[in-house]
Amino acid sequence: MVVRPARTDDPHEVRRLYDVCLRTGADGEDATARYRAPRLLGEIYLGAYLALEPDLAFVLDDDGAGDDGAGDGPLGYVVGARDTAAFEARCEREWWPALRERHPRDAFPAGSPDDLLVRMIHAPGTTSAPWLDDYPAHLHVDLLPAAQGGGNGRRLLETLFDALRADGVPGLHLGVSEANVRAIGFYEHLGLRRLPTPEGLVLGLPLR
Repeated sequence: MVVRPARTDDPHEVRRLYDVCLRTGADGEDATARYRAPRLLGEIYLGAYLALEPDLAFVLDDDGAGDDGAGDGPLGYVVGARDTAAFEARCEREWWPALRERHPRDAFPAGSPDDLLVRMIHAPGTTSAPWLDDYPAHLHVDLLPAAQGGGNGRRLLETLFDALRADGVPGLHLGVSEANVRAIGFYEHLGLRRLPTPEGLVLGLPLR
């Protein structure tokens, strides 16, 4: 398997990455059956990165055939933003408005999984923490089961780490579900450590 830059101008590849996002969207498990609108998850956790920071999008591609969709495009990806505050502000200007038009607040039954995602589109959170100056970048990474293990996740992340270091970014952070014990162990093995936060779990890595 090879790590390469994402082809963010290729509609087929973008669709494939949205599919990977959905198929890993339940704490690493397949979330396809959870949502009526299959693209919603990717619109929140993937699309803006491909559109606004394409040079920080990398994919894992086996370049061949196999199970679990192998041979039909990337089996995983990592995307990132150099400056979280600036990225969130740009999303508010350039990403969320069109999505809000396509997905009005009452588009899905109240309290449904799709409704909760639509609420995030209309009222996205912002990151504010005392450690943000030291860990300004953030990332999202997803791998299909066929690509997990064998050091593939590490190679994807280290590719992004190197790109951020080359830009002089001092550190990065990522949020992770406390239920995703396997992912937490993986990140901590790479050197990420828990950062103080009033709720949820955030891990950080110095890059300098």
